Amino acid sequence: MSDLPARMTVIGISQPGGPEMLVPEERPVPQPGEGEILVKVAAAGVNRPDVMQRKGHYPPPPGASDIPGLEIAGEIVAVGPGATRWKLGDKVTALVAGGGYAEYCVVPEPQALPVPQGLSMVEAAALPETFFTVWHNVFERGGLKAGETFLVHGGSSGIGTVAIMLAKALGASRIFTTAGTAEKCEVCRKLGADVAVNYKTEDFVAVIKADTPKGVDVILDMVGGDYVDRNYDVAALEGRIVQIAFQTSPKVTIDLRRIMHKRLSHTGSGLRPRSVADKGKMARALEQTVWPLLAAGKVKPVIDSTFPLREAAAAHARMESSEHIGKIVLTI
Repeated sequence: MSDLPARMTVIGISQPGGPEMLVPEERPVPQPGEGEILVKVAAAGVNRPDVMQRKGHYPPPPGASDIPGLEIAGEIVAVGPGATRWKLGDKVTALVAGGGYAEYCVVPEPQALPVPQGLSMVEAAALPETFFTVWHNVFERGGLKAGETFLVHGGSSGIGTVAIMLAKALGASRIFTTAGTAEKCEVCRKLGADVAVNYKTEDFVAVIKADTPKGVDVILDMVGGDYVDRNYDVAALEGRIVQIAFQTSPKVTIDLRRIMHKRLSHTGSGLRPRSVADKGKMARALEQTVWPLLAAGKVKPVIDSTFPLREAAAAHARMESSEHIGKIVLTI
């Protein structure tokens, strides 16, 4: 610990507002507590929740750092008491509840995973938030099984690209997605989507019903609003809809008879407030099932762009433009 610097550069939020509110500042280097490790950050992923936090809509959970950033990759430089799995110098990628936009970040040990063989630090930093989210919501909550059909909205986003690749790798029979441009639809098809619907020019309900009259078994939705009722319309009997975000309104008017007639299940979850034990369970499931797919090159994160840590404001502007395809990553 003695050779670590006392201070580090982080990106703070000066006040709620636009990307320009993200400003570099100096903070003390944190110390790992019981069951924690300290990682010298090489790269940190940028996610929609970071944008919401910057705007003042998504405060960090109690006890979490006020520095934005939910996923990192780097090298372990200190190990707290009771942390036994990792040693100094190990390369890890990790899910955190905050603190990622910094040169050093404290991580609860169960939330760290080894950097998969053959992946760069930038690629490794692009894994946790999307892979934890997709794994838990599509496969654990949604129960997607080999041979079933799957729809993910926002297919060219970080979550969408991962959902398409994992559904394909784990045996979904037909994969549908929505995206906002012809170029984004083409990217989704290359990643494994069988049908990519440009939601600006086509109605996804009509397209999917024409393609697969029985409907879709599992739907992953981050849009909300009028998509909720349309998801019910396109769902198969015993279909499962999983809600992970709202890019439009979280308040909707729906016809609940569809749930009864089709015996639908509509569930949802948020990742950030979950306990370390919960996240640790997800991490071990990923390590067992998904990390071998990454090491074998069957699944690979899609990187849109990288920005130096001090240019976090430009990274947020890129995300809010919605022109990105895949993940935006900060390099340190």
